[in-house]
Amino acid sequence: MSEIRQITEKIKKFRDERDWMQFHDPKNMAVSIILEASELLEHFQWKTAEEVEKYIKQKQPEVKDEIADIALYLFELADNLGINLIDAMDQKLKKNEMKYPVEKAKGKHTKYNKL
Repeated sequence: MSEIRQITEKIKKFRDERDWMQFHDPKNMAVSIILEASELLEHFQWKTAEEVEKYIKQKQPEVKDEIADIALYLFELADNLGINLIDAMDQKLKKNEMKYPVEKAKGKHTKYNKL
């Protein structure tokens, strides 16, 4: 069993032991992902690159927890919707390769429709 399948099964077991599936509809899961992403963003708000580097050394456990919260919700949402997350990411990378060819995008942050 893949590591992703293993962690997804752990997530589902945790959820099901608490009878939380009733709350985990796609809308609520998407909202939860955004809320957790906002909590992650709070760690970086108003900090310079240098301040972030120092901050992460001191607060890595808290930042790590926020990243994990996002991943837990994302993995469950994908599973609930019958989406193979690895396949979805692989397909998205292929689309991005087409949108952002190396010869046009290398070293640039320009959106694909402006390259």
